[in-house]
Amino acid sequence: MPMLDMSIEDLKKYKGSTPKPEDFDSYWLRAVKEMEETDPDPEFIESDFKIPFAKCYDLFFCGVKGARIHAKVLIPNEAKREIPGPGVLTFHGYTGNAGDWMTKLPYVGAGYVVAALDCRGQGGISEDVGGIKGNTMHGHIIRGVDGDPDNMLMRNIFLDTAQLARIIMDLPIVDENRVGTYGVSQGGGLSLACAALEPRIARTAVQYPFLSDYKRVWDMDLAKDAYEELKTYFRFFDPLHEREEELFKKLGYVDIQNHVPNIKGKVQMAITLMDNICPPSTQFAAYNKISSEKEVYLFPDFGHDILPGQDDRMFQFLMDL
Repeated sequence: MPMLDMSIEDLKKYKGSTPKPEDFDSYWLRAVKEMEETDPDPEFIESDFKIPFAKCYDLFFCGVKGARIHAKVLIPNEAKREIPGPGVLTFHGYTGNAGDWMTKLPYVGAGYVVAALDCRGQGGISEDVGGIKGNTMHGHIIRGVDGDPDNMLMRNIFLDTAQLARIIMDLPIVDENRVGTYGVSQGGGLSLACAALEPRIARTAVQYPFLSDYKRVWDMDLAKDAYEELKTYFRFFDPLHEREEELFKKLGYVDIQNHVPNIKGKVQMAITLMDNICPPSTQFAAYNKISSEKEVYLFPDFGHDILPGQDDRMFQFLMDL
């Protein structure tokens, strides 16, 4: 078959190129402590979007650094659900938003509480409160890398996913041990990050996750499209690559391949072998480090595409909650 990346034999053994910082664990213990000390102050506002079998709410809560974060939450009517019952969290693709209400209805119809995050500073209405040094023109991966790593934007977005999970798990109508995550591309990466930071997440279903193995993307000369900001950083701020090692070390804090060993729940992943946006090796870098129960579906002829049948597989996988 055509080959964009390594052979399938090498992909199944590949463990990533981006370094894991020596203080990775203490960095994230500090980050989670900051999240836990932030009062989320959740506010549920009933939406104008009406359906006969559920209530729809705009949820606003406080994330780290004082940002007010938005999510869409759908709660099925009592006749449609167990109490407490299951829930799912969904995360959107890079630069996008929580999406239309109707896209969540299959899970609501099955009796699930559904929450969809708007990532701060992307296409939704969550706040990005800023306050960082350096580039704010191109991209969220590199935003904050020139200052205190505790201010990196992707770090704060990772924490928003975990904060949302805890808010949903704390609802009396939700069984905290029956909550899953799902997403595609950035949504896949954030689903894995959420499951790593909130170990009660029971199931995670993802397709071609973004935010994995930045160094490999650079080495493959694929710093374009969603990863273009890596090239932006070097061209604008480090043209001689004098701080290349420092950059990739900092990015290691927000590289999902370094997070996934902390996942406790079961993972389903769809990997695309002709993906030139999230290369196959970056996807395998994460998959190969997952130590919990897992399953993979390989799509040899597909890139960053709609994958036939995979949404149905994800739905069935999450129905086992």
